[in-house]
Amino acid sequence: MKRRTLLARGALSRLAVPLATSLALIGVAQGPAQAQTAKPVNAAKAADLTPVSGGVLNVAVSPEPTLLTSAFITTMNIGQVSSKVLEGLVSFDLNLQPVPALATSWQLSEDGLTLRFKLRENVKWHDGKDFTSADVEYTLLNVWKKLHPFGRAAFANVEKVDTPDKSTVVIHLSSPAPYLLNYINSYGAQILPKHLYAGTDVQNNPANLAPVGTGPFVFKEWVKGSHVRLERNPHYWQKGQPYLQGIVFKFIPDAAARAVALEVGEIDVALGSSIPLSNLERFSDPAKWTINLDDGRYLSTIFLTQFNVRRPYLSDKRVRQAFAHAIDKNALLKVVFWGYGKPATGPVPSSVVNYYSPDTRQYPYDLKKAEALLDEAGFRKGPDGKRLKVTLDYDGGGGTASREAEFIRQSLGRVGVDVVLRGGDTVSYLKRVFTDQDYDLMISSLHRLPDPTLGVQRLFWTRNIIKGAPWTNGSGYSNPALDKIMEAAADEANPTRRKALITQWQQIVQEDLPVLDLIEQTWVTVSTARFHKTVAQGDGLFASYADAWLQPAAGK
Repeated sequence: MKRRTLLARGALSRLAVPLATSLALIGVAQGPAQAQTAKPVNAAKAADLTPVSGGVLNVAVSPEPTLLTSAFITTMNIGQVSSKVLEGLVSFDLNLQPVPALATSWQLSEDGLTLRFKLRENVKWHDGKDFTSADVEYTLLNVWKKLHPFGRAAFANVEKVDTPDKSTVVIHLSSPAPYLLNYINSYGAQILPKHLYAGTDVQNNPANLAPVGTGPFVFKEWVKGSHVRLERNPHYWQKGQPYLQGIVFKFIPDAAARAVALEVGEIDVALGSSIPLSNLERFSDPAKWTINLDDGRYLSTIFLTQFNVRRPYLSDKRVRQAFAHAIDKNALLKVVFWGYGKPATGPVPSSVVNYYSPDTRQYPYDLKKAEALLDEAGFRKGPDGKRLKVTLDYDGGGGTASREAEFIRQSLGRVGVDVVLRGGDTVSYLKRVFTDQDYDLMISSLHRLPDPTLGVQRLFWTRNIIKGAPWTNGSGYSNPALDKIMEAAADEANPTRRKALITQWQQIVQEDLPVLDLIEQTWVTVSTARFHKTVAQGDGLFASYADAWLQPAAGK
């Protein structure tokens, strides 16, 4: 019972994760899809080149972080900076499989109750102290497990941690937690130095603003409103790396100004769709620019419409299914997302290859089918051509969520559903949906992560109907049979049986449809073609950049 309660309040409360909508869709206008001509990460090109040492990389991050550690808070802009200083036990490849970072190997016992990590030896903190298993034990038990909104769920089953020697960590679990390995990278579980944090107020420790890590770059300065400057760590554990002499993260709040800064060479990399999708055509010349579509795979973000099934007129799944048939996902992808992404087929994105199932009910664009379902549900057209009136809430605090909302309004209007749009700042939007529960439809973009127990279950689990907690089960949907399946999947150590349970879960959700998943969003990183990484990553938005380098400009 204790673990379940922690999961409800942790998995699942995403206070720290901002709407991807407000970051990814600045300045979108109707136009042709550009993604089909975009090229993936520059790693393949870099494989034919020899890395060059030297140079300072200038990176645009927006908005400016509030602190510089992700150990107890998960926001993209924080992680994009802090991951160069602080590290996790693993990183993720393009197939979202964990690969070594501070852990060189790991082994899960046959019963799924013991997880043993072998740590990298001879690693130093930036202040010269040794990195040891004690740092991992401290951070897991005192930071990730207690303070991190997702970590409270991911590590809820941890009963104790043994450190038999300086390079071994043994985690003992009360019950299997097969999802745990999917949350120990620099996005979800940065390791903090015990000697600087133990016995302090972790969340107000000065090191949060001037981090001391094991990473390839050392913190040097933070000029508020301007930049963070990092310098090369000469004692980094990976011999010969980093190649760069330093990184400067520049905070440019205006999206158009970021695009100009990239064009004129003031920045080299613009992370996380910080360049408006409508402006990407300006960076289509592969001789000058690289468009990376792989960096955000780990987040596995889906743009969705959620129904408030407490409303009598939305409690009938035929109404929700009719709405699904009325929205043309392909047109939405082209018009609003400029082709960057793909139509979603269910709650688990196709990028989560271990658990994705295409064997679910689908709702192709079909206005006649939509109208027939609404007729069956008792919502026939009146003399004015209207069937029913609903509200649609969106975060109007920034970005272009209003464009997405308008697309859905027009789509539903074609089948006689009168949609009233309600924008507002982020605080009022979240209050209306998750506290007051006073809405019909809402739109948002949510990260699903590499494991459904962490990123998807929160949307459908009855125990996660938590009034006032954003990014929980805000639809009010409750299905006791589904709850049992999700809970069984969370504890199932056998990969084959676990995948079968999660497939069954996807089928139920796609039939009941409390959430209409619309677009698997693609995060877009734009950089100068001189920028290279030797290894492509699925969690590249939070890469350490130890292997990053700048090809010298022509003539230099």
